[in-house]
Amino acid sequence: MKHLLSGALLAAAVVAAPLGGAFAEINELKIVAPAAPGGGWDQTARSIQHVLQSDKLVENVQVLNVPGAGGTIGLAQFVNSSKGDPNVLIVGGYVMVGAIITNKSPVNLSQVTPIARLTGEYEAIAVPTNSPLKSLADLVAALKADPRKVSWAGGSAGGTDHITAGLFTKAIGVDPRMVNYIAFSGGGESLASILGGKVTVGISSLSEYDAQAKAGKLRILGVSSAARLPEAPDVPTFKESGVDVEIQNWRMIAAAPGITPEQKQELSQTIEKMVKSKAWTEMLAQKGWANTYLAGEAFDAQLAKDITATQTILKDIGLAQ
Repeated sequence: MKHLLSGALLAAAVVAAPLGGAFAEINELKIVAPAAPGGGWDQTARSIQHVLQSDKLVENVQVLNVPGAGGTIGLAQFVNSSKGDPNVLIVGGYVMVGAIITNKSPVNLSQVTPIARLTGEYEAIAVPTNSPLKSLADLVAALKADPRKVSWAGGSAGGTDHITAGLFTKAIGVDPRMVNYIAFSGGGESLASILGGKVTVGISSLSEYDAQAKAGKLRILGVSSAARLPEAPDVPTFKESGVDVEIQNWRMIAAAPGITPEQKQELSQTIEKMVKSKAWTEMLAQKGWANTYLAGEAFDAQLAKDITATQTILKDIGLAQ
């Protein structure tokens, strides 16, 4: 294994036990969270850090935050500084797929070594309880009547919320370029606009709306999962309502470019042990994250499929060439 790291991103050296005939124990890892502290990627990185250390799968794990541009700044530093280094990982996800395209990033996910998809959150469409829209069928009717009169509040332009709104609109036969999408930098601002009746509908992860729905302030019209979710058994899926869209805001862990197959296998085995641990299961329950673990060739194939589908819908929306 490589023992010396270079570059501004990897200023602190990390050392791993050399590989012999059998897989050696990983002593140290650095996990890059390409976002500011507190967000989903940061929480994912720190959850991984906690479980790896508490279960003694890795002795020392550090988290480094490199925020900006939907994760593409951190991704670029990771790709450029860590080639061939098996002691550094990066957290990413579906938002990064869109950000790479919309920001015309000079680096992309083909330049990292995917290890596994770990968690996912499904998208939900919600309205204030006093909204005239009582179901997804009502929303579909409104969109078909005049999509420009239906305003959507969600996260950053080109992110999972925006992509889902575009896919939803396209699935019902309406031009996704007509989506009247209003991007908000924070969930609090978006929620305030929905509750205040300043937009027609809100679109975000289900967990963002859970508290307000239970308080009777929001009505969740539907979720983007394949089947109804245990945490929201009364909420129909998009597909149940005749809208053929299934999507999740997933999060992944990837290794550096240029590592050996043996190093990738060792990291993969470590992450698999983490995912199967009681501590990880408890962490997912605490955070409200779904376990969508997928690794190996199956994840490589799914990632490629998601990238292709995202390129298509972002072009449809008008956010990509």
